[in-house]
Amino acid sequence: MARKQNDDLLIEDELAAAFLNDDDASTAQPTVAPIQDDASPASEDWDENSNDFPGELAVDVYEAEDRLVVKARTAGVNKEDLDVSISDGILTVSGTLSSGDDSDASNWHIQECYWGEFSRTVALPVQVKEDEAAATLKDGVLTISFPKVQQEQAKKIAIQ
Repeated sequence: MARKQNDDLLIEDELAAAFLNDDDASTAQPTVAPIQDDASPASEDWDENSNDFPGELAVDVYEAEDRLVVKARTAGVNKEDLDVSISDGILTVSGTLSSGDDSDASNWHIQECYWGEFSRTVALPVQVKEDEAAATLKDGVLTISFPKVQQEQAKKIAIQ
C-alpha cells in the first residue's frame, strides 16, 4: 500500500523506533523472523491452533453532537447469534458467523472468509448513558448508539 507524504500512520519500523530512546537507538539491531514454508512444523502448529482464537470484529466509533455511535459489519450474522453488552464504559460485541452447511465440501481451493466465533471489546472514549443504549441490525450493519453524558462547563468563581 502506498503511503501519502502526510500520512499519520506509522509503519512497524517507525513504531518500534518511536519507543526507543537515544541510548537504545545506537545499539538496536533490526530483527527479522525466519521465513517458513507451508510444510514447516511451526506453520502446522499454527493451523491446528488457529481455531482457538476468536476472530476480531472491525468497528467504527464516532461522535455526533449528543450521541456516541459504534458500527460494525456483521453481514451474515443473525441477531440471535449476537451478544452486545456494556459495563463501566467497556463495550463488548461477540457472536458466531456460520458458513452454512459445508458438510459436502471435500476439496477446498480457496477459503478466505472467516467463519466461527468473533469478539470485540472497545473502551468507549466518552462517558455515555449505558442504560439508554439502542442497538439495531440492518443490512448486515450493527449500530449501537449511546446518549452522551453532558459535561458541565466550568463555572467561574468570584473571589471576594
